[in-house]
Amino acid sequence: MKELFLPPELSCEIGEIYGSMVTVYDEVARELPLTCAGCPDNCCDSYFLHHTYSEWAYLWEGIRALDDDRLDRIMQRARDYVARSRELIARGERPQLMCPLNDSGLCGLYSHRLMICRTHGVPATLTRPDGQLLRFPGCFRCQEIVADSYPAEADAPAMDRTVLYQRLAQLETRFLADRRGRLPKIKLTIAEMIVHGPPKDISANRK
Repeated sequence: MKELFLPPELSCEIGEIYGSMVTVYDEVARELPLTCAGCPDNCCDSYFLHHTYSEWAYLWEGIRALDDDRLDRIMQRARDYVARSRELIARGERPQLMCPLNDSGLCGLYSHRLMICRTHGVPATLTRPDGQLLRFPGCFRCQEIVADSYPAEADAPAMDRTVLYQRLAQLETRFLADRRGRLPKIKLTIAEMIVHGPPKDISANRK
């Protein structure tokens, strides 16, 4: 199977989209104000599923830069995560396990962390293609700040994810090109993206 590599221009562009996410996030966090300093929780144990091949490929750009020892440790933690999460899901429980990239409380691949990792925390809104407006309340600490400081949840500042998600969706379309209709949709944890290896064009085997 042929591995899917991000062309340099798309790799730079996804980095720019991520940078925009951080900028908007920081603006909302300052206005609330919200800080992660001293938080008793760690967002890295949240169960997130990721849906884009381009982010999967970008994650592996960062993984390839790791030295062998760190890569071996991360791969083992990822295998453990996948096995344990499947056990919990089979019991009807939502996994709450530390991400295999977390190293002593911090992301060990911070510059290549994915979209959801960059947007989780502050309140956010998203306008769907059908026009429906969705609102996300943010992390537990953020919800406490909003409850104490604003008359209603909708009065608090929020990060509008719509344009950022649209930009990422457009990049995904360009990345997959004519493969888009042939490749299966994905719903993977970071651990599964690590264990499976880099994304591959499985449709190439059907020709």
